[in-house]
Amino acid sequence: MYRTVNDFLQEWQEEADLTKSVISAVTDEKKNQAIAEGHNTLSWLSWHLATTPAFFAGGVGLALHISADLSNEPPSIKEIVETYEAVTAELAKQASSLSDEALEEQVDFIGTKVARGVILRKLVNHQIHHRGQMTVLLRQAGLTVPGVYGPTKEQQLG
Repeated sequence: MYRTVNDFLQEWQEEADLTKSVISAVTDEKKNQAIAEGHNTLSWLSWHLATTPAFFAGGVGLALHISADLSNEPPSIKEIVETYEAVTAELAKQASSLSDEALEEQVDFIGTKVARGVILRKLVNHQIHHRGQMTVLLRQAGLTVPGVYGPTKEQQLG
């Protein structure tokens, strides 16, 4: 749980940058890579990461103002990256208006009373979770896996 807005904003920026590096590693040619037929693709996961911050923001009482149509996945990874950048920046902007005290306040979230700081923590964890799935799919697709919390095998060898 986040107890200060600055702690959230600092970690959000760091994690968003890492997530952007993973999404940016996807190519349009390999965007349909999935672990198996019928499972989430790199493109779907990328778009999911670009759009779900709006859902979590709503849970803490923020309304993101984004020009992109979040209900329709764009055809190119470049457009997904651009939307991700816009959404993450707007979330940071909106979250900066919260007070530290507001993070402790209990709100309804998916039928449960929870502190806003918990919802923001779940947002970051959600990004990390799907980013990890994407690194496996990037490797399966033969694409370069960016170092996230340390160097990849290729970065250690090169």
